[in-house]
Amino acid sequence: MEIVVCIRRAPTTDARIKPAADGKNYEPAGINYDISEYDKFAIEAAIQLKEKHSGKVTVLCMGSKEATKEVRTAIAMGCDAAELLVDETFRDSWATASALAARIKTLPHDIVLFGWNSVDNQSASTGQMVAELLGLPSVSVAVSMEVADGAAQIERLAAGGKREKYHVKLPAVVTCQKGLNKYRSPNMKGIMAAKKTVVTETPANAPADGVTVLRLQPPPPRADGKIVGKGADAVNELVRLLREEAKVI
Repeated sequence: MEIVVCIRRAPTTDARIKPAADGKNYEPAGINYDISEYDKFAIEAAIQLKEKHSGKVTVLCMGSKEATKEVRTAIAMGCDAAELLVDETFRDSWATASALAARIKTLPHDIVLFGWNSVDNQSASTGQMVAELLGLPSVSVAVSMEVADGAAQIERLAAGGKREKYHVKLPAVVTCQKGLNKYRSPNMKGIMAAKKTVVTETPANAPADGVTVLRLQPPPPRADGKIVGKGADAVNELVRLLREEAKVI
C-alpha cells in the first residue's frame, strides 16, 4: 500500500507569538517548532496502515529548509521516505495545496493523509484543496478509519458532536483529528534510521497566494478583574454586570 502523509512545520502550541516588524507575519526569533499537532495523528494513521497492509509511507512537507528536522522526526516515528518542497515564504493554503498536489500527482498514492488543521494559520482547508486538485474523494476530521478491499470506512466528527460514517473508494484524501489514534514517539532505532535517510529537497514552485495579509496585530490586553462583593451579597450585582456590561446572559 502506498501512503503519502503531508506534514507542516509549525510553532509549538506554547509559543508566544508576536507580529513581526512588517506587520504581516509573526516574529520567528525565539520560537520553537515541531510537527503541527494534528499531523502527528496522520503520521500514526499512515504507520498503522503500513503495519497492517504492508507498503510504504512517504512524508511530504512544504516549508523552509529548517523543516528537515520535522521531516526526520516523522521518519523516526516510522515513515519510510521523505521529501521537502523548499519554500522560504509563508504561504497560504491555496499556494501550499497547489504545490503539494503537483508533487503527489507524480507519486504512487493509495491514500493521502493530513492533519485536519494546522496549529498556526488554522485554515483547515489544505487537505480538501489537494483532494479537489487531484480529483479525489475526501473525508475530513476523521476519528475512525479502516481500510480493506480498495476502500476506506471512515467516521468523522460532525456538528453537535455527532458522527457521520462514509464508505470511500481509494485513492482518497483523509484529514485526521484527535481521537483517531494515539501517536507514538520516536524510538532509538527510528532516530538512527532518520539520520541515515536521504531527505530529497526540491523547489516548491508554489503559485502566488490567493490571500493577502494586510496586517497582524496582537489581541487587546485583558481588562483588570473587578471585585463586586463577598459571599451571597455579591450575587445580584454579579448578575447585573454579566447582563448589562458583559452581555453574556
